Amino acid sequence: MKWFGDAEKLTKALFSFTSRLAPVIIFVDEVHSLLGARGGAHEHEATRRMRNEFMAAWDGLRSKENQRILILGATNRPFDLDDAVIWRLPRRILVDLPDAKNRMKILKILLAKENLESDFRFDELANAMEGYSGSDLKNLCIAVAYRPVHELLEQESKGDTGSTKTSLRALKLDDFVQAKAKVSSSVAFDATSMKELRKWHEQYGEGGSRSKSPFGFGS
Repeated sequence: MKWFGDAEKLTKALFSFTSRLAPVIIFVDEVHSLLGARGGAHEHEATRRMRNEFMAAWDGLRSKENQRILILGATNRPFDLDDAVIWRLPRRILVDLPDAKNRMKILKILLAKENLESDFRFDELANAMEGYSGSDLKNLCIAVAYRPVHELLEQESKGDTGSTKTSLRALKLDDFVQAKAKVSSSVAFDATSMKELRKWHEQYGEGGSRSKSPFGFGS
């Protein structure tokens, strides 16, 4: 509980410290947990006071044009943000699941240092990974990279390796097909959570209507 007692002081110290270090980016992950809607039945007094201190300091930055401090927040639940926080965020950008073109770019980066077959088909792999996020693709590539290692260890345990078979083989497209059965996507493209995110983005995101329904989230 001591942390809650010091929350306001820590928040004030954060903004005071960054003002001296500017230019600075203050990144708040899972921002809805810190700056969620106020007035809930289970809202803790310390949390409310910390949130108020954060937003007051934030307003102080907005009033000083020479303060080169950027507040960047990330969340998968933007609809839980307080209205006052939404108003303070001039840009609200949806990072959707990558399409085939961007999945291929991500895969090329993740596999840049891996030993791949000479005719490896990145386009075919990217098309097969529909619904995978960047994080999902990373997990998949890690799982695939271990496949040749496991095979080599198995051969060694059976005494099948000779002096000419100590190097790892190149990764094949089939490795990814096999690994996909074990490393599935973390969220479906048409999942309820993704639909809610896209609906929120249509209202509040870049080019959105910015108009909130009087009956809550959307209609």
